[in-house]
Amino acid sequence: MFRRFRRLRRNVAIRDLVRETRLSVDDLIYPLFVVPGSGVKKETSSMPGVFQMSIDELLKECEEVVNLGIKSILLFGIPDVKDSVGSDALSDDGIIARTLRAIKEKFPNLYVITDLCFCEYTDHGHCGILCGDTVDNDATLEISVKQALIHAKNGADMIAPSGMMDGIIEALRNGLDENGYESLPIMAYSTKFASAYYGPFRDVAESSPSFGDRKTYQMDPANRLEAINESLEDEEEGADILMVKPALAYLDIIRDLKDRTLLPVCAYNVSGEYALLKAGEKAGVIDYKKVMLETMISIKRAGADLIITYHAKELAKILNK
Repeated sequence: MFRRFRRLRRNVAIRDLVRETRLSVDDLIYPLFVVPGSGVKKETSSMPGVFQMSIDELLKECEEVVNLGIKSILLFGIPDVKDSVGSDALSDDGIIARTLRAIKEKFPNLYVITDLCFCEYTDHGHCGILCGDTVDNDATLEISVKQALIHAKNGADMIAPSGMMDGIIEALRNGLDENGYESLPIMAYSTKFASAYYGPFRDVAESSPSFGDRKTYQMDPANRLEAINESLEDEEEGADILMVKPALAYLDIIRDLKDRTLLPVCAYNVSGEYALLKAGEKAGVIDYKKVMLETMISIKRAGADLIITYHAKELAKILNK
């Protein structure tokens, strides 16, 4: 006798009861981009609905985020002055430090994850100190620890180093622990591919490299086993959460990693993925809300516990109904 699988699809009640994968507002992390100035809210042409905001405008955005039930943001800073070593990122008067203090004063319970990197802060757009035409890994580790301490001192709830330097997690863990921040968690950008899906992000973060690319420190998209190795190494070095970035083209990596670790796994639904759906909506070729939900479910189903996404506010409005 054949089995009648359709019995458990007869109506919405039974479909809801047997649903295996569920998406919640609690899963979502919303990226925000802060710039100097006042009254600044500049939309990114390649990412409709995503803005560069001054601190005063960003605080208004945080209020909306909190009211929607989103518990966490990922904060990126874009300074007005850039130099070869990203000095703004190493200062208590820098854009990230000032923004952290402002957010924590007004929204002490909003969980703020800070992106730790130098590409937004350097005049060359690479993720650390240059040695000739490449990034000096170990010199960058030293200033990354300094940047992490600035974030910790000014109220960050979690550090997320995105620069993909070898040994970054161990360096940050040791630096934080030695300075009294042993309780501050680290989310590792463990499996971060050298992806073409990042294009629109470089518009909003103003982080395009002035020469070359990032293929010497970000991962080859063709390499599955290396991706797993990168993540498991970060786990050994003390990471608390492991991330896969991008998400959609790498769902297999999310599943591979989930099967090999007991740590939470985060997926970054990146700018290019977001922009494609927005372009499809504008062209009228997709049902945007349905495709967005299906996309997020696929990321969860693959094994992600957390999702960083520019769709977070739109998703929260749907999920809260």
